[in-house]
Amino acid sequence: MTISRDFNQDVYSQYIRSRLEKQIEFIAEIDKAKRVIRQTSLMDGSRQENDAEHSWHIALMALILSEYTNEPIDVLNVIKMLLIHDLGEIDAGDVFVYDKDADLSEKHRREQVAASRIFGLLPEDQAEDFLHAWNEFEEQKTPEAKFAKALDGLQPVLQGFFNKGWSWHTHHIQMEQVLKKKKPIRTALSHCGSSQET
Repeated sequence: MTISRDFNQDVYSQYIRSRLEKQIEFIAEIDKAKRVIRQTSLMDGSRQENDAEHSWHIALMALILSEYTNEPIDVLNVIKMLLIHDLGEIDAGDVFVYDKDADLSEKHRREQVAASRIFGLLPEDQAEDFLHAWNEFEEQKTPEAKFAKALDGLQPVLQGFFNKGWSWHTHHIQMEQVLKKKKPIRTALSHCGSSQET
């Protein structure tokens, strides 16, 4: 009986160690998101932001602005999508949203391969969960994904407002281009600015 108990405890300890090692490997890998520089500036215009800062910012925006959604949503699921949606850029790099020459299908393919690799570092259950959330964001079918996408687009607009259009001026972006690209914001946040009943 003692041998059996010791054996089971040893197997369980090895399982926990293996699981934790995979999780820590993933945590170390996603630190590289801090090195992915975006084409947008911080709100004070002092420097360009990185992917990790962007994801953190919009995750907080989800908590703050969820009252403006058009229908009930799972805010935690939105936050999950926002925190992981750009992790594929660790391998694929950032593509500027206004880049007319960008091959968007190729961009998506590269990011999908990268997301599979990066999430594959995790234990299988977590890898599947994260990949499902990443695909949900990409497919844009659920209310949560649409709200997440709206915030992903709104944050650079707010940055542009506060830093006096740094990114737009730097890349010669016209207002018509901004309005066209940001249409999903108006769709997902149509209650924003309207009177809310308490």
